[in-house]
Amino acid sequence: MAGARYILAIDQGTTSSRAILFDGALRAAASAQREFPQHFPASGWVEHEPEDLWESVLATCREAISKGGLSAADIAAIGITNQRETTLIWDRRTGQAIHRAIVWQDRRTAPRCAELSERGHDSLVSSRTGLRIDPYFSATKIAWLLDNVPGARRRAEAGELAFGTVDCFLLWRLTGGAVHATDATNAARTMLFDIGRGVWDEDLLKLFDIPSSLLPEVRDCACLFGETLPEHFGAAIPVRGMAGDQQAATIGQACFTPGMVKSTYGTGCFALLNTGSTPVASQNRLLSTIAYQLGGERTYALEGSIFVAGAAVQWLRDGIGIIETASETGPLAEAADPTQAVFLVPAFVGLGAPHWDAEARGAIFGLTRNSGPRELARATLESVCYQTLDLLDAMRADWPDAGQGAAVLRVDGGMVASDWTMQRLADILALPVDRPEVLETTALGAAYLAGLDAGLLPEPDRFADLWRLERRFVPGMANSQREKLVLGWRDSVRRTLSAG
Repeated sequence: MAGARYILAIDQGTTSSRAILFDGALRAAASAQREFPQHFPASGWVEHEPEDLWESVLATCREAISKGGLSAADIAAIGITNQRETTLIWDRRTGQAIHRAIVWQDRRTAPRCAELSERGHDSLVSSRTGLRIDPYFSATKIAWLLDNVPGARRRAEAGELAFGTVDCFLLWRLTGGAVHATDATNAARTMLFDIGRGVWDEDLLKLFDIPSSLLPEVRDCACLFGETLPEHFGAAIPVRGMAGDQQAATIGQACFTPGMVKSTYGTGCFALLNTGSTPVASQNRLLSTIAYQLGGERTYALEGSIFVAGAAVQWLRDGIGIIETASETGPLAEAADPTQAVFLVPAFVGLGAPHWDAEARGAIFGLTRNSGPRELARATLESVCYQTLDLLDAMRADWPDAGQGAAVLRVDGGMVASDWTMQRLADILALPVDRPEVLETTALGAAYLAGLDAGLLPEPDRFADLWRLERRFVPGMANSQREKLVLGWRDSVRRTLSAG
């Protein structure tokens, strides 16, 4: 595709799909976004309609190309980033899913996970995958589909079905079923992948009773994955980059040096600390995962996962109706009564790191007769700050070098547009918070991977020089006030835990 100088990034998220066109200097040239329905068939269950995922991606890609006044001939490569762990199984012949996608937030397999832990399998899973046995990850979701969709296990064993996370499903559809592949970062989130050896693990497949015939090929994050069918965009476009959303954000934030840490605030919140070429076994209930794989070489990270961040703001809007738009929360929080200490623990689908309590549920503490929308908005935004503190404290305990490397937190995602929230984050962390010029770092990371493989963009060390700061938020809260707030938060969490 001589002369093609644009990169199309597909960012398939939990609540919406986006497509962003970047030029050769990684400046956004055009974009499109579409939300799609969430399905909650039972308490703690979360599903997506696979066709909604596919159709929203195809529509936003076409819309972005049209807005940019471009054609497929102008696009050198596509990069894909995606909501991780969300699980699909589809018919290899027709490409049709056998069930709705089971979303990463879904907790239906909590009893199965508890049973596996009780039988003593935690050490096997953590030593091979860097993960904890938890409904969050894909393995028990796959097993649930095989056991609950009529005929699924028989068809899987006959080689008729394919499993994939969302990236894999989109690649299959884009290439017309020609390619069944994923990248190392997404494979690392299935609870089936040995992150040290870089292979699907036979012992884990046996433990979860999953046929190996279901699984995709695992590749580098930057490589030629395949080409789209010409009918999708008017001509074939190569897919050259792929990474799970949090790893893509790590790349987009140029966290290529061990010790650098970023935190992304979307539906959930995810902090990743680059630990270099060696995986770190967490002693503080964090995850060890693959940050990226380039040229066959894996770089690892410690990750803390918060299940509910922006989703709590959505709850304020859609659940209890005290706001109409997310942008209202910052001004409301700023106007809240400073004498009230209201804490929201947003355990709507359990608590992630460092607690890993699948049975915990959300709670509000400290309400008085004078508490209202302002105090609830402040508590909601502050809950994200407190949860981030819990993650960073665990990272420092796990990896002593983190104390020096994590002297600044790089942030991205939709919530970081709120100046009030970012200042509160800096105050609660007692750490500077850096907001970049490009907030859509997840899409930026996917575009970089595709552009790197297409030969349009430089190697990681030179790409890091292109990162630009928009604003640094410096801590300004008195230590005594901060310590009082943090103690109140930790007491609220203790009361919320299912064993508390």
